Amino acid sequence: MTATSLGRIRRVALAGALSVLGVAGLAGCSEDPDAGTNGVGKLAPEQIQTRTQQAAASVATVRLAGSVVAGGATYKLDMRLKSDGCSGSVTADGATFELLRVGEQLYLKAGADFWTRGDGKNDAASDKAAAAKLDGKYVKVPKGDPAYRRFSGFTDKNTLLGGLLTLHGTLDTDGHHEQDGVRTIRITGDDGAGGTLDVSLEGKPYPLRLERAGGAGTLVFSDWGKDFAVKEPPKSETVDYGKQLPSS
Repeated sequence: MTATSLGRIRRVALAGALSVLGVAGLAGCSEDPDAGTNGVGKLAPEQIQTRTQQAAASVATVRLAGSVVAGGATYKLDMRLKSDGCSGSVTADGATFELLRVGEQLYLKAGADFWTRGDGKNDAASDKAAAAKLDGKYVKVPKGDPAYRRFSGFTDKNTLLGGLLTLHGTLDTDGHHEQDGVRTIRITGDDGAGGTLDVSLEGKPYPLRLERAGGAGTLVFSDWGKDFAVKEPPKSETVDYGKQLPSS
């Protein structure tokens, strides 16, 4: 083989290598993080917020878990919500209790310690006996009782999400991320000071994770559109005090 032939082979090989590298380079530059998604990642942040609010309102059910700071107290929630009911648990001040709403009727289920009032110094034997009777029972919460007003907001999907899914301040996007294996687009209010919301780029643009403004808690949303049953608890497990709960 002559030197001329070798030179020609080298030139052809080099040209082929450069061609491959050129194609790869172009492919890398042209990668679209929104390719194959629902397209909301290309929208303005205000539009993304509107789309995720609409998506959340379009389905009847959702599960949310995390923490909410309200009225100076921190509540840890794990709730399954739908328009006509809910079930789940709330932890506040070290005490965990269950909430069940069937229609407009709210039930609260907790251990005896939850129902024991006072600081422990003046707990009368009768109060402890009454609390023991409520241990593990579904207690009907009357609408006029302060506990109903305090806890019912945690059980209403539209009320709860209506207040949560609005970021505060100037909205902006903060890149592409992932939540539990699902690609998301993140939007922020006032660079995060007004809250941060991760919105699904797969399927409907559901909200998947929310960091509330001012460090007021973090919530994760899942099971969008997955139905679940809520029903009245058995009468044998239910206590009804009538118009007002004891010592409330």
